[in-house]
Amino acid sequence: MLIDTLKRGKETEKVGLLGIVGNVFLFILKIVVALASKSQSMFADSVNSGTDILSSIMTFVGGRISQNASDEQHNYGYGKAEYVFSLIISLIMGYLAITVAVEGAKALIIQSQFEFSYALIVVCLVTIITKVCLYIYTNKIGKQSENILVLANSQDHKNDVWITTSVLVGIIASRFNAYFLDGLIAIFIACKIFIEAIKFFITSYSVLIDKSINEVKLEEIREIIRSFKSIDHIDKITSKAAGKSFVIIIKVSVDGNMTVNESHDIAGKLKARVMELKDVYDVIVHINPV
Repeated sequence: MLIDTLKRGKETEKVGLLGIVGNVFLFILKIVVALASKSQSMFADSVNSGTDILSSIMTFVGGRISQNASDEQHNYGYGKAEYVFSLIISLIMGYLAITVAVEGAKALIIQSQFEFSYALIVVCLVTIITKVCLYIYTNKIGKQSENILVLANSQDHKNDVWITTSVLVGIIASRFNAYFLDGLIAIFIACKIFIEAIKFFITSYSVLIDKSINEVKLEEIREIIRSFKSIDHIDKITSKAAGKSFVIIIKVSVDGNMTVNESHDIAGKLKARVMELKDVYDVIVHINPV
C-alpha cells in the first residue's frame, strides 16, 4: 500500500508540475494579447488559464503531501490532502467565474469592439495544441492509476480545448463585425468554469465528510462474507474514506462455542480476501458470538 501511495503521489506531483509550466506559458501569452486587442473572450480565457495554474499548483502540492506514509498523528495516511486542495480550487474557480461573467455581460451590453489581429488566432491554436497534448498525457496517467485528482486535471484540459475553440470562433466572427459574440463567449466560458468548480467542490466535499463506499462495492464485500460458511450472520458493514481508498469495518456473528483461535483465523482470512478489492486501504473485522 505504501508503494502504491508513493507512486500515486509522484505521478500526481509530475502532472501538477507539467500543468504549472504549460498553464503559466499560456496565461502570459493570452493576457498579453488580450490586453493589446481588448478582447473580452481572450481575457476570459486567460483568466481560465490563471485558474488552471492554481489547479496545477494544488495538484502538485497535494501529490507531494499525499506521498507521506501514515504516522502516529495520521494513522490512515495523507490521502485526503488532494481533496482539501481541490476544495480550495473550487472556491477560487467559482469566484473567478462570477468575475468573468460580469465582465462578459458588460461587454455584451456596451457592444465594445476589439482590435482583430492574427495574433489572437495564433494564441488560440497554440493553446488548443498544448491542451490536447496535456489531456492525452494526464488522461493516460489518470486511468492507469485511477487517480481522481489527475483525471479531474485531464477533464479540465479537455474542457479548455473546447473553450478556446469557442474563443477562436468568436475571433473569426469579429472579422464580420459580429462583436456581440465576444461577450457571449466570455459568459459561456464563465459558466464552464463555474460548472467545473461545482464538480470539484462536490467530489472534494464528499470525501472530506467521509462519504461511505458505494453500494456496488458493498455488495462485493457481502458476497465475500457469505462465502465463509462458518459465518452465521453479517451484523454491520461501515466504511471511512482515507483519500481515494476506504477503511472497511466489518462486524459478523459466528458460533459462540468457537475458540478464540478459530474466530481469529476466520477474521484474518476474511480481512485478506476483502483487502484484495480495489480502493480498500484497511479492513477491521469484529467477531460477535451468536
